[in-house]
Amino acid sequence: MTHRRTPGRTVLIVLFDDVQSLDVTGPTEVFTGAAHWAGDSATYHVRTATLDGSPVRTSSGLRIAPDHALHDAPAPHTLLVPGGDATRAPDPRLIDWLREHAPRAERVVSVCTGAFLLAAAGLLEGRRATTHWAFCGSLAARFPAVRVEPEPIYVRDGNVVTSAGVTAGIDLALALVEDDLGREPALAVARHLVVFLRRPGNQTQFSAPLAAQTARRPRLRDVQHWIVENPAADLSVEALAARAGLSPRHFARAFRSETGMTPGRYVDRVRLEAARRQLEDAAYGVEEVSRACGYGTPEAMRRAFVRALGTSPAEYRRRFRPLTPA
Repeated sequence: MTHRRTPGRTVLIVLFDDVQSLDVTGPTEVFTGAAHWAGDSATYHVRTATLDGSPVRTSSGLRIAPDHALHDAPAPHTLLVPGGDATRAPDPRLIDWLREHAPRAERVVSVCTGAFLLAAAGLLEGRRATTHWAFCGSLAARFPAVRVEPEPIYVRDGNVVTSAGVTAGIDLALALVEDDLGREPALAVARHLVVFLRRPGNQTQFSAPLAAQTARRPRLRDVQHWIVENPAADLSVEALAARAGLSPRHFARAFRSETGMTPGRYVDRVRLEAARRQLEDAAYGVEEVSRACGYGTPEAMRRAFVRALGTSPAEYRRRFRPLTPA
């Protein structure tokens, strides 16, 4: 059956049993909040649909009654596919529906493991994509034609946008509202939801300590913790090796073997994370932050930010600092 798009932007959210509830409700709150802010001039119509129109039960036990069966749903501007346990062994009928109908949408979005459904339908072949960090390896192994990027909280490739786990769906929805309607309504929605309009898409899904494995040896674990607590210290391989009681060569080899990254890479991530937090939450100037986080100079910190986040520290602070009350 062919349906015409309703005025404005219809956001169609696909539902199935064991769907992750926050993958559904988070973006829904963002889009409906933006529609309330924008009124009739440029709005969103959020609709939900299941294969046969029957209610579903989420992974947390919530029961959701859909607006439509998929065969009777309105043609979407944005098709949103959430995650959940069922995405790893999906109903073939759902994959067939996505394969046929998703290419007709102006924008196709997945949250968390919803990327598995898009990949199974062939919609991510040759594209860059992400999912929850814990499932990136599985996504890459099952669908080798997908260029999986495990770190960003969301990835855009043409009109297909995939996001990381759970709350990253809210970040992505806010970014889409900003694309569609501008910064002011996105800020208003973020304020209403008591979240920050922050986290660019290429920001890592997890902190440096989470990104790296915890070393098995106590001496190396102690060094990891010391780095996090002292980003402004001398964190050269030689200094860290001395703290661990190892030769620099032995330390570098052991650290990489047990944590999955080099000491230098770990230090870079820790310092970047510390600087981001200070820029977001503190009133220190850029020069003070650069010294406190081990960069030494504002220029060195600027280069690190541009390389990792694609923006300068000053611009990062302007865009991603917590909102002040209206």
